[in-house]
Amino acid sequence: MVRKIALEEHFLSPGLVDYWRPTMTEVAAPVVEQLFKRLTDFGELRLASMDRAGIARAVLSISGPGVQAERDAAMATRKAREANDFLAVEIERRPDRYAGFAHIAVQDPKAAVDELERCMRDLKFRGAMINGHTNGQYLDDPALYPFWERAEALSALIYIHPTDPVVPAPVLSGVPALRRATWEWGFETGSHALRLVFSGLFDRFPKARVGLGHMGETLPYLLSRFDSRAKLYGVKLAKPPSQYIKDNIVVTVSGVYAAEPLRCALGALGRDRVMFAADYPFENAEEAGHFMDTVALGEDERADVAYNNAAKLLGL
Repeated sequence: MVRKIALEEHFLSPGLVDYWRPTMTEVAAPVVEQLFKRLTDFGELRLASMDRAGIARAVLSISGPGVQAERDAAMATRKAREANDFLAVEIERRPDRYAGFAHIAVQDPKAAVDELERCMRDLKFRGAMINGHTNGQYLDDPALYPFWERAEALSALIYIHPTDPVVPAPVLSGVPALRRATWEWGFETGSHALRLVFSGLFDRFPKARVGLGHMGETLPYLLSRFDSRAKLYGVKLAKPPSQYIKDNIVVTVSGVYAAEPLRCALGALGRDRVMFAADYPFENAEEAGHFMDTVALGEDERADVAYNNAAKLLGL
């Protein structure tokens, strides 16, 4: 069993439960209660699952949407800070097993900058997870340039987690099985990341670092397409879009445990840009761990994806 660091592992703090429960309305009640039990546990249940999967360290983050769904900026800022303090206490109890991504309310850009710095410098978090758009505002919005400036200065990884789109895509109407995790979230989150690329955000902040789950939300499969269409439509960037994806974006395997997409991600982005994640408790950590242990890779490459890349990127 190869040693692993897992990057997309979720929890809930007391003040954010009411944002989470409405996202579970289409899930059977007993399943929701099992998820809630695991999201609020930092002891036996979580650690036993990690041990069975070979996960040495889990980087914990709020289960979405969190404060990204809050319209009152002051309340969002307060609740995000409370969630970060809550997580810091849990990490302090088991610093050998847990690390953290900050929960950030970007509704107030100045407060977001201050909270990111506090979490990185004082709480020793490893970056931040943003649960998609914030009431329709995406992370390429110029109002958030101060946030990116500070994230770049702190070398903070900004992990973009899926969320529901502002308006459901009409093409999915009448086919509810394609909504959310099946297809809708991947399209939404991949599009969010592409906004950062095509807006020129990475020209302005060339050392900014972004994380995507689910084997890159389809981006590794379409690098040449992005380049050819950018050229056709006269997109003005310093580099081809694919180069920003290779330089500024890292991906995890969360929820996609199959050899073919892993080979694509490794070939498209490079072996140092792909990392492990279990997406606990929404995916089976043991299944994720078994996949990482047995997928056809050279042992050095397996160790890099499972542990070494995250350890280097996040300073673990």
